[in-house]
Amino acid sequence: MLSAGSRSASYESRPMLHKFVHHNDRLVPMQEVRLSPGQAGLLNGWGVFTTLRIYGGRPFAFDRHWERLTTDAHRLKVPVELRAETVFEHLTRLIEANQVKEGCARIYLVYNRIGHWVSDEPLPDVDLILYTADLPRRKGPVRLATQAHGRHAASPLAGVKVTSWLQNVWMLDQALQRGFDEVILLNERSEVAECTAANIFCVRHEEVATPPLSAGCLPGVTRSTLLEIGEKVGVPVREAPLRLQDLFDADELFITSTTREIQPVSQIEDRKIVQAEGAVTRRLAEAFSRHIAQSLVKASQETGR
Repeated sequence: MLSAGSRSASYESRPMLHKFVHHNDRLVPMQEVRLSPGQAGLLNGWGVFTTLRIYGGRPFAFDRHWERLTTDAHRLKVPVELRAETVFEHLTRLIEANQVKEGCARIYLVYNRIGHWVSDEPLPDVDLILYTADLPRRKGPVRLATQAHGRHAASPLAGVKVTSWLQNVWMLDQALQRGFDEVILLNERSEVAECTAANIFCVRHEEVATPPLSAGCLPGVTRSTLLEIGEKVGVPVREAPLRLQDLFDADELFITSTTREIQPVSQIEDRKIVQAEGAVTRRLAEAFSRHIAQSLVKASQETGR
């Protein structure tokens, strides 16, 4: 067992935010950004966000992220009048201003016109906030804790990436204090849903499965990409309900997210995974890397840059 109170060695420093931020229609130094207590959505967590990866100074899979972001916004009744092209231009200028080559970016849409605790300030209905940061530094395979009732699949907001993120960061912090890197979240049916900031995949007899959205997980961009490209490289990926025993019986396990890409799992609680980085995980990781490279080349050709 890992010692109580120890911090995981494979999860290192948090990403450092960069100097410039895009706030609504302005690109400004972070210290000049003003957010108000009158923005009820800000204090109540009524908003949505997404995290993108930056490779070679370019945002990856912007269209996928924007589609999910606006879909989530519509579920929360957050009015979105911004055009994808406009936000992409803002993000591109922000990346250039912060001189980011390898890093990540976040896009936030915060709803200001909800509840009773609002101000009479001339605020827009929705605040747009963009910022960039260094990548979190992570080493090697990850060790996962488990959390019962970490997801409520029956919630009307299940699968929405909301700005009220306390439950996730609190559960992650509890796992870090125990010496783990992430947490497997179980839903009310004791099914595997996801981790606090990653989707999870199970490999058995060279077949790959990941929990369906009905389990309460977020529709991760990396997850959706693997569901599309797996079969092309001879590793079909399917959605299927999973329980902890399925993970314990797996030949390989890995988790995915925008910032970690594909990361193998070496341990769940006190149980070791025999193949911390097996052949199937490596094949999918290589296919995903090729997909990134091809997507960036295509985007460069389309923009002429």
